[in-house]
Amino acid sequence: MPARIAEAEVRINGALQAEAEDAVREIARFDAEITAISERRAAREGDDAATELAPLASVLLRTEAASSSEIEGVTAGARALAMAAIEAKAGPNAQLVTANVTAMQRAVELADEISVSSILAAHQALLDHHPYAAPGTLRDQQVWIGNNALSPHTASFVPPHHIGVPVALDDLITFVQRVDLPVLVHVAIAHAQFETIHPFNDGNGRIGRTLVHAMLRHSGVTRTLTVPVSAGLLTDTSAYFRALTDYREGYPETIIRQFINASFRAIGNGRQLVDDLETVFEDWSGRLTSRRGSAARRLLPHLLNQPAVNVAYAEAATGVALSAAQRAVEQLEEAGILKRAGGGQRNRAWIAPDVIDALDAFAERVGSRR
Repeated sequence: MPARIAEAEVRINGALQAEAEDAVREIARFDAEITAISERRAAREGDDAATELAPLASVLLRTEAASSSEIEGVTAGARALAMAAIEAKAGPNAQLVTANVTAMQRAVELADEISVSSILAAHQALLDHHPYAAPGTLRDQQVWIGNNALSPHTASFVPPHHIGVPVALDDLITFVQRVDLPVLVHVAIAHAQFETIHPFNDGNGRIGRTLVHAMLRHSGVTRTLTVPVSAGLLTDTSAYFRALTDYREGYPETIIRQFINASFRAIGNGRQLVDDLETVFEDWSGRLTSRRGSAARRLLPHLLNQPAVNVAYAEAATGVALSAAQRAVEQLEEAGILKRAGGGQRNRAWIAPDVIDALDAFAERVGSRR
């Protein structure tokens, strides 16, 4: 059984605490930068540009969901994820990552009141179509962790018996509601405790990382973004898993250090991605000859987040008639912004290759080491 932490005294050395507070300030600064980008563009180009903030926030959410999934060995490229989002043909991994996007959204939406119920709702969203995982339900059987571990006797970690899970989760939620701890220290310990409780048949790592973002939003550190912290953890997953082991052995400093380093890496990589997307958007704006306020220009910022589109998506995103949406897509294709992604006459799709390239570059910079 994991130790009770609801009222535990948390002692962290001053230097580590100072670094954690520096990381939190940097996360908040990055969040504010994205808001400022939107405000500057809106002031320069008109109200239509104000819609750019949501796509930038959404693309960072998607990269975080993809990185969190990859930590668990579930990988899908940017193109596959974009196609899955418009319900084009997609493999099982792309579908799982897309579900993880929904789970993170659900967790952040419920950040005002983090509870067992909100955690169950995120799990339901993550594994809704996977009955083996009992989505939205705490596990009712013993599980264990370890490659090729055929029984608990050879496992690397055996979580608590399922009978003890509800009490352990209640204890964790009480800890999450504390306000006396530095934010990143609080977040790192809560995450490690969640992974130690391991309350579900499957999806524990991904849901445990959605808890991170719910806590950052609840604390007010982030207001707009889902900072891609998992991308920072993905850089060295072996160190991340060792840090969880250290926590279980009574040494929380290691997981706190992992979150500090991951936060700085995530912000550096996230800033580069945002810069790349800003460059892409500026180039597109120069290439597109249609007037301000046209459906084609209104569709542009949406492509930053959703670089695969069909006419139905264009119609929904811009709010214009089907024929105008069709013309907008054609104009973007003529400008070289969109390229045909295949499909027949009735289910055609288009890709924005500049955005796919930027997302692939983000993934490459992560440089996962296992």
